[in-house]
Parts: sequence; structure tokens; C-alpha cells
Amino acid sequence: MSGSTVVKPRKVLVARHGLTTRITHWINALALSMLLLSGLQIFNAHPALYWGQASTFASPWLAMTAEPRGDDFAGVTTVAGRRFETTGVLGYSDTPRGFPAWATLPSYRSLADGRRWHFFFAWMFVINGAIYLITALLGGHLRRDLWLKRAELAPRHLLREIVDHAQLRFPKGEEARRYNALQKGAYLSMALVFLPLMVATGLTMSPGFNAAAPWLLDLFGGRQSARSLHFISAAVIVAFVIVHLLMVMASGPWNNIRSMITGRYAIEIKGADQ
Repeated sequence: MSGSTVVKPRKVLVARHGLTTRITHWINALALSMLLLSGLQIFNAHPALYWGQASTFASPWLAMTAEPRGDDFAGVTTVAGRRFETTGVLGYSDTPRGFPAWATLPSYRSLADGRRWHFFFAWMFVINGAIYLITALLGGHLRRDLWLKRAELAPRHLLREIVDHAQLRFPKGEEARRYNALQKGAYLSMALVFLPLMVATGLTMSPGFNAAAPWLLDLFGGRQSARSLHFISAAVIVAFVIVHLLMVMASGPWNNIRSMITGRYAIEIKGADQ
């Protein structure tokens, strides 16, 4: 033996998420879930999407329909002119409807109730988002933790992070104290692009709001274009949430969930030979 002592790595808890970030995160998760389910209920009232101001019923770019098939029906989803049979999920699931009952709020067919749920949680989402953005700006969270540095935007750096994530290799030790470039880019695009776009296009579909801000119709190319963009932004947000949850599970679910509840995140400090 050389007499040297090997110091084993030890885990320490470090501060990662502030109280406001944690509270708004969980409220956001609830609001977005309810908005998605109630939004699909509203979509089911007319499961088709168009571009422009008016609904051109003969040529939707996306439509979910039930077509007679013998003694029963078949669900057919059309996207940009291409038809896909989606029986049991889209177009037809026990009854003709765009999305199935388990994916809507309420589960029964009711446009009025779907709107009530949607508008209630829309206000919760907007107020909660405003609180998050204001506190993130004033408290420095946006600049300190989320804003991308020039070095992080270098193609070589981004490529390395993409490869690491694809191979499920996540930051360890001191690097795990802060968000990486992919996380920052994803969170910023949600907070500053897709979530505000979803709110703005939702307002554009309101005839009452059009009277106060008619320029929104011109900005988004008409009410039906706004409806399509609202649907697309919601789909992007759903995809983000799915990837986010997969990354949480792959990188250590308990550690990630604990950090969003208590604010403390465990990192491993490597030892050294002495």
C-alpha cells in the first residue's frame, strides 16, 4: 500500500429551484393538463382545421371523421390530403368523435362545459405565467439560470449535448448544478414563444376580444389560421412535456421530483487521492 487514502464520492444537496419557480411549476402542470383535456372537448365540436379567415369545409388541412364501413364506422384522419385510418382513437371511438372520451374534459359531449373548464384554467394559466415571468425577470432567474451564453450556442457544444442526451449521458457533479444548453433552449422556447403563442391565438378566436384588438386577426392571418396555430402550439407543448417527463425518468426521477418540491437537488462531489 502506498499509504494514500481514497476519498469516495459523496452526495450533497444544493439549491436548484426557488419557491416561486416550484409553486408556479406545479400550478402550470395542473392548468396545462386541464387546458389540453378541455381544449380537445372544444375541438371535437368541429374536428377540422383550416387556414385563413373562414372555414373552407371542402378542404381542411386536418380533419377527423367517421366514415361508414359495412354495418359500422371507421375513423379516418386526414392530414394535408393524406388519409390515415385511426379507428378506435381518432374520428371514431364507440361513437363518431374527434378525440376519444378518455382524452376530453368532460368525457361526455358538451361544448358549453368544455368551454367553462377551458376558460377557468386559461385564466389560472395566464396569471400563473405572468407571476413566473415577472419574478424570473426581477429576481434574475431568467438571466442567471436560463439565458444561453455564447459558448453554449457553439455548434460543437450543442452537438455534444445532443449526442450525450441521445445516449442518456447526463451532467454529473458540478455540471449538474445548472441547466445545460438544451434545457435552457427548451425552457426559453416554451416560456417566450409557444406558451405566449397559445395564449395570443386563443384570444384571437374570441369575437369579444377581436373588438378590442382587431389587429390580432391580421397578425395571425384570420380566425381559422389562429385556431390552427393554437392547435399546433398545443401539440408542440404536449411533445415538450412528453420529452421532459422521459428525461426526468431517465436522469433520476426521485432526485428531479424532490428538487421541484423542496428546491434541493443532489449532486455527487468526486473525491481525490490524497
